[in-house]
Amino acid sequence: MTDRERLRTTFGEDAARYHRARPTYPPELFSRLSGSRILEIGAGTGQATLPLTALGDVTAVELSPELAAVARSHAPAAHVVVANFDEWPLPAEPFDLVVSATAFHWLDPATRMARCAAVLRPDGALAVISTHHIAGGTSQFFVDVQECYERWDPATPPGLRLSPASEIPCEFDESDLFDEPEFHRYEWEQAYDTEAYADLLLTYSNHIALPARDQLIADIRQLIDTRYGGRVVKRYMTQLAVARRSRADSLP
Repeated sequence: MTDRERLRTTFGEDAARYHRARPTYPPELFSRLSGSRILEIGAGTGQATLPLTALGDVTAVELSPELAAVARSHAPAAHVVVANFDEWPLPAEPFDLVVSATAFHWLDPATRMARCAAVLRPDGALAVISTHHIAGGTSQFFVDVQECYERWDPATPPGLRLSPASEIPCEFDESDLFDEPEFHRYEWEQAYDTEAYADLLLTYSNHIALPARDQLIADIRQLIDTRYGGRVVKRYMTQLAVARRSRADSLP
């Protein structure tokens, strides 16, 4: 089992925490999407699934049975399927839109673009939503917290710093199956008290799998409480990349 395959199974360990702690997506992002038949890949607990159901009929594929159960409750209008998209039998009827929100990087990079193209109608669209942690918010906290990571996670590069949004590259898999993507970016901030921030960290796969996880989280809790009055602000950048299935690909 590869690290990618192992780490992507960690999210269902505490589905309730994942649902309450993970940030949602800017509502205006969904106004750029359309389609009467929508396939969502990696639905998680349904943070993107629910707004997608306002656009059309949604089939949502989720690897974790625990996360899928929460998604069904959160977005009851969606048809939630427990499956590994890399192996899921693709439906014969095509979709107008394929969406993957903070999950596309978990798919097999050798097959994900071809499989997405295969389920789309000619001129259908693939939308990939990614979430980036960027410089801003309580800036000094994100400098100070690196000492905690360097203490408990030996893989942490020394002096690691968050980058501004302008330095985050616009990335999208190159594929002849799709036209050039359009990129849309949304910057925003969210405040966390100590426990909410610890909750958030415990939804990240690299934190869940870290052997010294408990020591790291305790160290970060202490830092927030003693130096930051029990509250920090985190700055995010949500990127939407949308690409149409290539018309040339649909020709006989």
